[in-house]
Formats: sequence, structure tokens, C-alpha cells
Amino acid sequence: MVAFLAIFLFLYGLMHAYILVRARIALELGLGSFLPLVFFMVLMIWAPIIVRIFEKAGLALWARVAAFVGYAWMGLAFLIVASLVIVDLFRLMLFLLSTTLQRDLSFLMPPPGPSFKISLLCVVLVSLYGWFEARAIRTERIVVRSPKISAGTSPLRIVQISDVHLGLIVRQDRLKRIMEQVRKASPDLMVSTGDLVDGEMNDLDGVADLLNEVKPKYGTFAVTGNHEFYAGLDQALAFTRRAGFRVLRGEAVTIPGTITIVGVDDPSGPGYRSSNSGEGALLSKAASGTFTLFLKHRPDIAREGIGLFELQLSGHLHDGQIFPFRLLVRLFYPHIAGLRALPGGAFLYVSRGSGTWGPPIRFLAPPEVTIIDLVHANPTSRNAGNAR
Repeated sequence: MVAFLAIFLFLYGLMHAYILVRARIALELGLGSFLPLVFFMVLMIWAPIIVRIFEKAGLALWARVAAFVGYAWMGLAFLIVASLVIVDLFRLMLFLLSTTLQRDLSFLMPPPGPSFKISLLCVVLVSLYGWFEARAIRTERIVVRSPKISAGTSPLRIVQISDVHLGLIVRQDRLKRIMEQVRKASPDLMVSTGDLVDGEMNDLDGVADLLNEVKPKYGTFAVTGNHEFYAGLDQALAFTRRAGFRVLRGEAVTIPGTITIVGVDDPSGPGYRSSNSGEGALLSKAASGTFTLFLKHRPDIAREGIGLFELQLSGHLHDGQIFPFRLLVRLFYPHIAGLRALPGGAFLYVSRGSGTWGPPIRFLAPPEVTIIDLVHANPTSRNAGNAR
């Protein structure tokens, strides 16, 4: 956690330094205007830490205000940097083209002041759109066919929620929208693939009741995400169980003749040596001849687990949450959202997440509730899956 914070503050600080330099040049800021801007930027860099300090001190209202301001600015800052980088790349392209053609093409580039203001206007418009997109919960439907699903029965319906991040910003109003989609789906089984909670949970009892209202035929199951550990594992687990979930921490549950559900902890927990540690042994032990559903927060595929499950449900990545952050996420994870076929006829589905982390906006990565229908397929055919 300390290493993560150090890297985060360093990179976040660089982002703000870049914005400051560009703003001073473009807007020709004098010292009287520049120093207050520097103070604001420094305050925003430390805002996530200030939020946690307020939380620990029990100052819930102040923590919420600081979280909303600090994380809203985080989204704006990322978009400002992205827009300014695009302008800089365009300027570099013109320079290289001018050098190659030996012609002056500077007339194609607006002066620094207007280009900076245009970038800010675009950022404001994108952020307003992202505010509404974050609240428009979509339903994604996929069908997975397998001979391990009993013939002659109705499809087994699973509803997945993931990365809700209940806490200071995502609260009852957002959860009501999510749970409305869950209830409409009438699931046989509901799962949460981590990061159900985010931070402060002292006044979330009523929120837990909203989750507990849904009573699927085969129950509700959850696994931990990294934020369960950041928030405090004991209180995160207590909240998740109050919400009606059975938390699977390196264990399996078999519903005879129907399905086996296997879940593992996120590797961010203390003492967890590897994200793949013991998965093969756990899945082998859980094998029962029924369809095996594997719940794992991060969309990593362990080699020793291949062929030992039919469907892995994951989250964690939010599909980048704010484009173009998606492009950076792809550097670390080859598959960041949607359905993917795996060797041996299995599938991986990665949810875009149902809530938001940090900035209360999404851009080109709408939140989702996922409905998975498991249907019977002939034993001679390969497992098949499709989105609809």
C-alpha cells in the first residue's frame, strides 16, 4: 500500500506539474494568479490522503466533501492532461511535417491561449457527459452453452455485479439503480466479483439492506477485491455478509446437480504471495462434474487453472472508466472487458463494473449489470458463448 501511494503521488504530481506549466504559458499568468493555482493543485494532489484522514477521524461529512471535490478534480485533471497531450502531439506532428516539407505550417495551429481554452471547454463537456454516463446502468447479456448444464431445464441465470465501490461517493441512490436491474433479471444466482465497498462504511447499514432484498434461488456469493483490503478487511467482510453474501475465500460451494462456485481472495491481501497461488489445487479439489463458475476479482488466468472451470467472472479494470485511460490499462491486461474464449472451451467475462472508483464519472465505459444465462449444449459440441 505504501509503495502504491508513493507511485501514485509521484505520477499524480507530475500530471499537475504539466498542467501548471501549460496553464502559465498559455494564459500568461502572473505571480498573483499562479500561486493560488499552485496551492490548489498541491491540495488536490493530497486530497485522497486527506479523505482517508477525515475518515479515520470519524468526520464523515468532511470526508464526503473532500472526496467529491478531490476525485471530481482527479477526473478533470486526467482529461485535461489527455487533451493537452493531444494538442502537443499535433504540434509535434506539424513540426516534423514542416521540417520534412521545408514549409511553415504553423498557421494550422491555434495560439497557446486559444488552444488551451478549447481543451478546457472539451474537458468540461466530456465531464458533464461522463457524470450522466456513470449513472446510466446498462444491462449486458451473455449466453454460455455447456454439456455440464442439465438438459431439459430452464437456463440457469446468474447476475454479476462488480466494482460497485460503495462508500463516500457511491451510495444509496446509485445502488438503487443497480439493484433495480438485478431484480428485473430475476436471477437464480447473484455474485459480486470484488470491490463491493471502497472506504468509509460506518453508515452503510441501510445500503446493505438494499442488497439483502434480493433472494435468488441458489443464493448470493462474493469474493474480495483490492479495495476490501484497503478499506479494512474485517469491516468489509462484515458489511458484505450483512448484505446477504457468502464470501468465498479460497473455497468452493457445490449446489448438487446444478453448479459449483469457486472463489479466491484478491492478491492485495497481506501474506498473499501470488495471485495464482493454489488456484489449480483448489479448482481440482472442487471438481464435481457440474459446471464450475470461478469468481476472481482480477482478470488473470492462471495456467494451472486452465481446463478446471467453465466460466471465470472478473472485474477490477472498469474498462478504463475514463477514456483514454483504457489504453494504459491494456498495457497490463490483454482483455479488459467483455467475453473471451479460453483454451479448452472455457470463457472469461470481465465486467466494466457497476459503480465508479475515484472520479464520479465514466467516459466511453458505461457501468453494467451482467446477466449470464447458462444453457445445455450437446456433449459432442464445444462450450459456446455469445453476448447479446
